[in-house]
Amino acid sequence: MFPQLTPVTKNIIIINVIFFAGTILFQNLNINLDAMLAGYFPLSPNFRSWQIITHMFMHGSFIHILFNMMTLYSFGPVLEQVLGQKKFLILYFAAGLGGFALYNIWNYVEVSQLTNFLNSQSYDIHEIYKYADINYSGDMPISTNSEAVRDAAQKLFNILRTPMVGASGAIFGVIAAFSTLFPDAKLMFLFIPFPIKAKYLTPVIILVSLFLGFRQFSGDNIAHFAHLGGALIGFLYIWNWKKNRDRIQ
Repeated sequence: MFPQLTPVTKNIIIINVIFFAGTILFQNLNINLDAMLAGYFPLSPNFRSWQIITHMFMHGSFIHILFNMMTLYSFGPVLEQVLGQKKFLILYFAAGLGGFALYNIWNYVEVSQLTNFLNSQSYDIHEIYKYADINYSGDMPISTNSEAVRDAAQKLFNILRTPMVGASGAIFGVIAAFSTLFPDAKLMFLFIPFPIKAKYLTPVIILVSLFLGFRQFSGDNIAHFAHLGGALIGFLYIWNWKKNRDRIQ
């Protein structure tokens, strides 16, 4: 069906599609797979160890999975042919894990700040963790007249309760790896009427992800630090691979 696809890339796409279709199917049966397979903050009551891997195959919408899989379809086969199946698979999952790690390091910084503030205000954070459990339905009751305490409690609740989904960390690692390996390759993108050299992609990804991650615009539910973590791993992986390859030659 996809003769130009290499085996690992094809199988990753198939698995992602199966997970997405399964999520929709189980939703119709009133079973929430996100509660089990999406990636929650490691200190959240909803976190399970396998989510470190399974979150990479969960997607929030059709557009979300379409963008990620089309990007993998575009860059994955070339990398797989150059690196080999094993090294490409390592790159993919290492980038996904790097995205998960950096995203949650940032979450940990935020959680620590919120926890310290709430403790200083004698607010019982154990209540927040109890209500953050995905099995609890409804909003969290906040017993305070302080708007600052209320906002901090709600932010902590949201971090503990909101999952990370998608292969974006791995995908941005693939993009960064391709850009590092083929810096002068000219790429075309939607809405941009001229080709762009691949070597400009990685710095743009890093700068945009840093800006959006720190700025945190209202309504932005994208895990920008996951993109950044994946891109950094992709760059470092290829940098190390090229260095070892040149040393052998």
